[in-house]
Amino acid sequence: MAAENSSFVTEFILAGLTDQPGVQIPLFFLFLGFYVVTVVGNLGLITLIRLNSHLHTPMYFFLYNLSFIDFCYSSVITPKMLMSFVSKKNSISYAGCMTQLFFFLFFVVSESFILSAMAYDRYVAICNPLLYMVTMSPQVCFLLLLGVYGMGFAGAMAHTACTMGVTFCANNLVNHYMCDILPLLECACTSTYVNELVVFVVVGIDIGVPTVTIFISYALILSSIFHIDSTEGRSKAFSTCSSHIMAVSLFFGSGAFMYLKPFSLLAMNQGKVSSLFYTTVVPMLNPLIYSLRNKDVKVALKKILNKNAFS
Repeated sequence: MAAENSSFVTEFILAGLTDQPGVQIPLFFLFLGFYVVTVVGNLGLITLIRLNSHLHTPMYFFLYNLSFIDFCYSSVITPKMLMSFVSKKNSISYAGCMTQLFFFLFFVVSESFILSAMAYDRYVAICNPLLYMVTMSPQVCFLLLLGVYGMGFAGAMAHTACTMGVTFCANNLVNHYMCDILPLLECACTSTYVNELVVFVVVGIDIGVPTVTIFISYALILSSIFHIDSTEGRSKAFSTCSSHIMAVSLFFGSGAFMYLKPFSLLAMNQGKVSSLFYTTVVPMLNPLIYSLRNKDVKVALKKILNKNAFS
């Protein structure tokens, strides 16, 4: 057995989203549809930004990376979840489970910090428009992105290392559709107090720091907007930020509900529903939110479609 992993199990059985046979196939096609929209939407936005030189600005640099992150962490989770709807025994090896956990955490933590970087970018664009291109230079954008992925790596390493130190005994049924921290801790046969403490502290940082950054940025943005004399100027500033506010609310709301409640009070069925928002729904909605509510993206898309039609 996997003694080197401080575990008596070599594989885990994922319980999936539901155990009701009558809804498995409908759910399979529903979430397959969600995944197709997610892949097409995010890869489409990535391609659009790459091909259109007018979108080569700091704002779209971060949006490009947000779409990349959404595509990746949705792809880490959704295919395995789809298997649970059509297979009798949805098993995953110990190494596969820890790998899925690491990459899921890496991308989800990176998303929280890329959203805060985008909020800072909007603050500079609205509050200091004349200095925008100087303040958000390519070097600054690169350093911010390095910080985003650095925090993602640090958070993923902390949680994965602690989880690998847990002893799992005969119970290898994970009451979830993916390898997530709290459902895995339910399978432990030793004390998980330290792990729960690490979850609360690290997740508190990974949600708290970006949330504070976003709140401060938008407080300053609102203050600046109220000093704009023209109604048209105010409307344009609000529309610039509204897409980002929607994405932030969905992502951080569902994440905080899942991880910042006391472990003893968290019902795993509630946790599954909450997880669906930030693993499936948010990655699907982000490209729709940013494209349907963004004039630059719509104009760029029309140009490419017209060019292809003319060709």
